[in-house]
Amino acid sequence: MNKEIVSEVRLELKKHADAKASESFKRFFKEEVKSYGVKSALIGKISAKTFKKIEGYSKEDIFFLCEELLKSDYSEEVFVGLNWASFIKERCVKSDFNLFEKWLKKYVNDWAKCDVFCGSSIGYLVEKYPELINRLKKWTRSKNRWLKRASAVSLIGLARRGKRLNDAFRIADLLLQEKDDMVQKGYGWLLKEESRINQSQVFKYVVKNKKIMPRTALRYAIELMPENLRRKAMER
Repeated sequence: MNKEIVSEVRLELKKHADAKASESFKRFFKEEVKSYGVKSALIGKISAKTFKKIEGYSKEDIFFLCEELLKSDYSEEVFVGLNWASFIKERCVKSDFNLFEKWLKKYVNDWAKCDVFCGSSIGYLVEKYPELINRLKKWTRSKNRWLKRASAVSLIGLARRGKRLNDAFRIADLLLQEKDDMVQKGYGWLLKEESRINQSQVFKYVVKNKKIMPRTALRYAIELMPENLRRKAMER
């Protein structure tokens, strides 16, 4: 396997490194993150440009190169690797979910990596194979905070279109009293996106559970609702 393309990506990212932007980026995280300080729009351009050199490769070879980037732990390299995977998502089949789950466990260690991955390749597979939602429900019982967050965030693409509402509620049920704020924000975000089309159902769910629902999750869930509903939902 020719890994020169990986070196090319790294050189391109380093060429655009910005120490000040890197420090600014890091402020969004509680965890220690590694970053060159390259803006997201430029990462997207680098991803697209370099992918043209490997788009004729087999899916397995592309996944291998993706993982080489994921291993570095630099946010920008990880984003390029995840972008490359998303560029071939239509070539993915149900069994590829096992590899994505492995990547989540092994390489995802902050909310940005989690959300980019779930919003692209994982979310696509879950929509293509709805039976995979049962795997998401199993993630809610994981000790890995990012798997737990991913169980909710992977449904957000569907939620924005008002789909899989019952599954969103079931995921929220399973995470309802989770103490980790990253997980609370994840399922609160899922409920918020469902509320775009299913506002009354989400409002009823929040009111029903507000005595035990963490305030962080609750605030996220009602963010798009009218002020009178938000006020009622926040009443104790």
